[in-house]
Amino acid sequence: MTGLEQQLTELMTMPPAQLRSLWRETYRSPAPDIGPDLLRRGIANRLQERVHGSLTGATKREIGRLRKRVERTGKAGHMHAISLKTGTRLVRSWNGKSYHVLVCDDGFEFEGRHYNSLSHIAREITGAHWSGPRFFGLKKRSGYTPKTAANG
Repeated sequence: MTGLEQQLTELMTMPPAQLRSLWRETYRSPAPDIGPDLLRRGIANRLQERVHGSLTGATKREIGRLRKRVERTGKAGHMHAISLKTGTRLVRSWNGKSYHVLVCDDGFEFEGRHYNSLSHIAREITGAHWSGPRFFGLKKRSGYTPKTAANG
């Protein structure tokens, strides 16, 4: 059994007072007012991060977006989220000119400048408001069909 496995096993039988003490040592701050199960999970997560590394910046941002969505809507599922790997190059032709966008860990790079959103880049290129994912062909137009006399 590795040292990490031993520590994780020991967490399972620790009483709450010992968990709070270990939290203080692990996080260098007082334990939050949460139950022993969450204390165990938080300590286990930190111990595993030390051995295996932490989440990527992109993953942390996605968790933040999901947390905000839960606070707003009560739902955590992806809402038509588009996942792009860092290093991906998006190419779009517009009015006879080819445009290249690099996907970065913390946004997008276009013509040497950093952008947080593809929609801002689409506006920069076209001068009009566009859905960035749609402009770059990552998302199809919604299935909305206006009512007409024929489909009415």
